[in-house]
Amino acid sequence: MAAPEIPNLKSLLAQRRGGLRGRGRGPRAPISHETSEAAKDEAVKGTDQDAAGSRVSCVELGYLDDPYAKVFATQQTVRRLPLLNRERRSCRSLGTYVRTTGLDQLILQFLTTAPGSPKQIISLGAGTDTRYFRLLSAYPSLDLTYHEIDFPCNTSSKIAAIQRSPAILSLLSHPPTISTDGTSLSTPTYHITALDLRTLASPTPPPLPNLNPSTPTLLLSECCLVYLPPTTASAILTTLSTHHLSPTTPCALVLYEPVRPHDAFGRTMVSNLKSRNIHLHTLATYPDLASQITRLKTAGFDAGQGGVDTGFVWREWVSEAEKERVGALEMLDEFEELGLLLGHYCVCWGWRDRGGEEPDLVFSDAWRGVKAQVGGTTGEGA
Repeated sequence: MAAPEIPNLKSLLAQRRGGLRGRGRGPRAPISHETSEAAKDEAVKGTDQDAAGSRVSCVELGYLDDPYAKVFATQQTVRRLPLLNRERRSCRSLGTYVRTTGLDQLILQFLTTAPGSPKQIISLGAGTDTRYFRLLSAYPSLDLTYHEIDFPCNTSSKIAAIQRSPAILSLLSHPPTISTDGTSLSTPTYHITALDLRTLASPTPPPLPNLNPSTPTLLLSECCLVYLPPTTASAILTTLSTHHLSPTTPCALVLYEPVRPHDAFGRTMVSNLKSRNIHLHTLATYPDLASQITRLKTAGFDAGQGGVDTGFVWREWVSEAEKERVGALEMLDEFEELGLLLGHYCVCWGWRDRGGEEPDLVFSDAWRGVKAQVGGTTGEGA
């Protein structure tokens, strides 16, 4: 899923003071609850191509190395923009770069700990994400099974793109098996499942095909659960971690979500998204790093937790040499806007180990030394 977009504070506040006056006069037909919810679903589904376009732009500008990004993007990117828009594009590109870098570091530390042992990743609302193909290309010997879950409309378009891409098909260990309706795909190590995640919150959740209940598993929510009511998001995590997986299986959750909705930037961000019928349901319940850590503990990831905003990722997780490389890519003068942007998104992680006579501490071993603002190895105040 796409992250909420960067607020343009001046223009948005101007709109709120009356930029839309004179439109929509006269009575409006009532909108049913079902129609409203369906419209919200469509808005959330549409965020995926926003993310794909941002990723392609990052690749074209040199921020990221991702040869598979263009395979799934349907929106054209525009590089020759007026100065103001170039500044905003630079902020967006750097935000996408930092988000991807932070998540990749945590995931790679998990995968490269005890590298000969089997591991599993479940990516929620994966959409057009290319992470599996990037991992497979860079680390072909990993014993990794990768699951992606998303709405059928998103999975079908991704599968169609895979079928059209010789580069991706050549990466897969076996020719994929595709469902008759074209919404699900399976190979021995890669599975795309068409599913409305909310069904996993029901008392009788649907099965997840080809999931190994005893393999150490990382759950990844990259701006996905934030679109669901907090009780629904919590129920999904419980189903995955205790129903589809054995309660004794080592399991972790890595989250990327917006935070700090109550300052001017955060309020404008939320208002901007509401104008597109996109609602960040969990944000009010988990508005900061401390509440995200509590969320992880409550969800059963009690062996350890950590949380950082993406500004901290840029300052503390990215090497000086890499900062210099990225800084040379574009002329960026809007450092204040960039700092605001990076301070309003977080990467949080928590895990449980397997104790007993045969302990498995794969997540503790992987993330023991990760520097965090809250939890983990604390580097600076939240």
